[in-house]
Amino acid sequence: MHAFDFEAMDLDGNLQALSQYRGRVLLIVNVASQCGFTPQYAGLEALWRDYQARGLVVLGFPCNQFGHQEPGDADEIRNFCSLQYDVSFPMFAKVDVNGSNAHPLWAWLKQQKGGLLGIDAIKWNFTKFLVGRDGKPLRRYAPTDAPDALRRDIEAALA
Repeated sequence: MHAFDFEAMDLDGNLQALSQYRGRVLLIVNVASQCGFTPQYAGLEALWRDYQARGLVVLGFPCNQFGHQEPGDADEIRNFCSLQYDVSFPMFAKVDVNGSNAHPLWAWLKQQKGGLLGIDAIKWNFTKFLVGRDGKPLRRYAPTDAPDALRRDIEAALA
């Protein structure tokens, strides 16, 4: 199994097969509009703009499970991302990343790359997973890891 086996609804309500990104490097992030880490949208957008021609795709998955920091609907999320951070990378519909209703992609990512002390649960918004061109997760990053700090790993994955 690999990341390209999953599907997810985009912000417009269209089912998207992640197989469309086969052969590319993915940076999968749970995002939120009202979080202390929300300014990371700017860094994620910079990574997308700097590396998309070389094969990186940033995928944003809004999540309201942490402090109710993503309360908006799809239109509110889209408008916020566009107006505040000029986000142009693919954004998906709001998902759960923990619990019995966790999106299957997130359940799989957590299984593949557990968190600190063997605890797999996503701790907060802006947890990031870097996935190689083969669809296998390479690394999990904490919310405190700034997007710019991922550049060396992204470049290695793209090489």
